[in-house]
Amino acid sequence: MTESDSLKPRRQLGLFDAIMIVMGGIVGAGIFANPSEVAHRVHTPFLILGVWVLGGCLAMGGAFIWAELATRLPGTGGQYLYLREAYHPSVAFVYGWGLLLITQTGGMAAVAVIFSSYFRELTGADWNATVIAASVLLILTGVNCLGARAGSNVQSAFMLLKIAAIAALVVLGFALGGGSLESGPLLAQPVSFGLLKNIGSAIVPIAFAYGGWQTATFVAGEMRNARRDLSRGLLLGVAAVVGLYLAVNLTCLRVLGPAGLDATTIPASDVMRIALGERGAQWIAVGIAISTLGFLSQSMLTAPRVYYAMARDGLFFESVGKLSPRSRAPVVAIVLQGIAAIVIACSGTYGQILNFEVTVDFIFFGMTAASLFILRRRQVESDSATYRVPGHPFTTILFVLSCAGIVGSAIVASPLNSAIALCIMLAALPVYYYWSRFRRAHS
Repeated sequence: MTESDSLKPRRQLGLFDAIMIVMGGIVGAGIFANPSEVAHRVHTPFLILGVWVLGGCLAMGGAFIWAELATRLPGTGGQYLYLREAYHPSVAFVYGWGLLLITQTGGMAAVAVIFSSYFRELTGADWNATVIAASVLLILTGVNCLGARAGSNVQSAFMLLKIAAIAALVVLGFALGGGSLESGPLLAQPVSFGLLKNIGSAIVPIAFAYGGWQTATFVAGEMRNARRDLSRGLLLGVAAVVGLYLAVNLTCLRVLGPAGLDATTIPASDVMRIALGERGAQWIAVGIAISTLGFLSQSMLTAPRVYYAMARDGLFFESVGKLSPRSRAPVVAIVLQGIAAIVIACSGTYGQILNFEVTVDFIFFGMTAASLFILRRRQVESDSATYRVPGHPFTTILFVLSCAGIVGSAIVASPLNSAIALCIMLAALPVYYYWSRFRRAHS
């Protein structure tokens, strides 16, 4: 065994790191734009706030489930590890494949492009947008190669700045934006299949906005006490984000009204422009740019631990499972993800993949939640499961059914994109079996 093979990730992250990583995985640029996406689909304050509350309840339900899973299996890889232990290595491989090709690097590439557009607008620099996007991905890749401590410090700093930007939007919007919450009809149309379809359609961008909390479980192997701190971090982090998101939507509704929110695509900028003029719009643009950087930093920190775990299981190139002797970080896995995201950002054709993300993500959310039934029946690490999901099995079943409903809504809303996403995901199965046969032939 080589020195690199005997190394283990350094356990150096605590509760505060867990909370910041959970929040950083959720809060990106979406909350500054998605309130209008929801208002395009449902048109009364009751429905707009109601679906955001519903999405928050779903996210909290997921946090409760993942908190128990984290106490049962606190190793590196998180969701990948839960799927592998409950089902089969092939299921975990398909998840990692989708993470690398659809849900993680595609999202990172698109967010980096968003950052580049705000960077050019704020600085007036006439630089190529893809060069800026590639540069920021490269820089954050380098930072996270220095280890989880360095990456977490950067992530925590960005998260605190994001919280400050959202707090400024809420406080200044309420204080200086004027307006009031309208007391109109609750539904604006009779209860019908059309109304339910609109609500289901509105849940899709909300599900995307609330997604990301599960990535904190990827770095469980680098937490000092993952069973305690990760479960608490999941619950506290998700609860804090739900509060922030509801405050932003209340502010947007109060200042812009439902019709104004429906008519815009940049609600945060419009709120700050009304409150403080063009200077306010520029300030929130800085906040959005910081938010995108925070999301990228969190992605760089967490997801490579899945590819590292895959390599350690013999499901990926052996080099991806090696740790740096100095930083104890999976440098090869981090660089691989960074390169993939840079290639996608420079291709200029990958932005559409974001439409696939909800379909793929929530298939695996549902499967991961269902894995709790299997792990409990097998009594996997039952003695160390210090946290248990309240209301199980009913709350867990409700979460699984909700995930199925969101996948169905995404397919109905965009059948072609969903079909392509499913084909990319299922293409992992022949790759897995080829890889397994190749390993057996050379073992």
